[in-house]
Amino acid sequence: MQDPKKVRHTASQTWQLFRDVGLKAIPIIQLRESLLKDSKLTLNYLVLIVSSCLIASFGLLLNSAAVIIGAMIIAPLMMPLRGFSFATLEGDLKLLWRSSISIFSGTMMGIACSWIVGTIISIPDFKEQVLSRTQPNLIDLLIALVAGGVSGYAKIRPEIGDAVPGTAIAVALMPPLCVVGLTLSQAEWGYTQGAFLLYITNLIGINLACLLVYVFSGYARSNEVTRTLSWGVSMGLIGLLALPLGFSFVELIQQAQANDSIRNILVENSQFSRSDIELIRSDIDWNYHPPSITVVVRSVEPITPQDVTVLEDLIKTKIGRTFKVVFDVTASTKVESQTESQKSNN
Repeated sequence: MQDPKKVRHTASQTWQLFRDVGLKAIPIIQLRESLLKDSKLTLNYLVLIVSSCLIASFGLLLNSAAVIIGAMIIAPLMMPLRGFSFATLEGDLKLLWRSSISIFSGTMMGIACSWIVGTIISIPDFKEQVLSRTQPNLIDLLIALVAGGVSGYAKIRPEIGDAVPGTAIAVALMPPLCVVGLTLSQAEWGYTQGAFLLYITNLIGINLACLLVYVFSGYARSNEVTRTLSWGVSMGLIGLLALPLGFSFVELIQQAQANDSIRNILVENSQFSRSDIELIRSDIDWNYHPPSITVVVRSVEPITPQDVTVLEDLIKTKIGRTFKVVFDVTASTKVESQTESQKSNN
């Protein structure tokens, strides 16, 4: 049996070697000074927050991905967030306070600006770019982890520059923050909760990823109590978020399966045998038990209750879950040009 003291001594030597080598990171004092500067609440930071929020809000209302990307490039939220991660790791109260104030101020200002935009423009019918950020799932958490890792790595390797993490973090933070304000302005509480959950998910995921980068870069102290606390808090929050995000991810998969099944049944299944139906889209409302699928179609002939029952049975057989199907039908009429005989008769 190995001597516990020898094992601990070997582990301590390994950790010290790892800290010395790191990822060829910049000195810890230089990193701290840089993070202190980035985390300071300045006029430039506030101007960039307002500008990126306004651009993102307009892009969301226009349903324009290109405009939203423009807002992502200038969003500064990643700067104090990296400082917050380092502060929790090292127990640096000054950096922790400064970065927390900047993150909180940026969050509140972003929500306020987008709320004002939503109130003035007042568009109640939100489109894809908004709705896609109201249903977070585990994939969004993975995106936040990757974005946070890129941001932290670029900070300790200055030659990479800040453009890469700036874009990556903005993708994860600014658009859902603007969705919170826009949906609040229209009293869409369900959408607001979903968008805020996405924002918090990305905030925590980015923080955890930056912590990992700082540890692998050799900045962590093996005997630092605050490091243990920061890991415990981060992992606990990730665990809490995993439940609603996991349910949303399962629903996303089931919705994709249901949509694919409906399309295949309407087009290919001989039991349904309705070649006159053209599928436009299908939407699932999970608030009902069983969930309700609204199938938007164009049809030449009327759709009967028997057709709906057949479709429900086929979906249940294919997916293994019961859905309530509701058809939203637009009448369709086929019109052809006249033949020569028809023209002569006229």
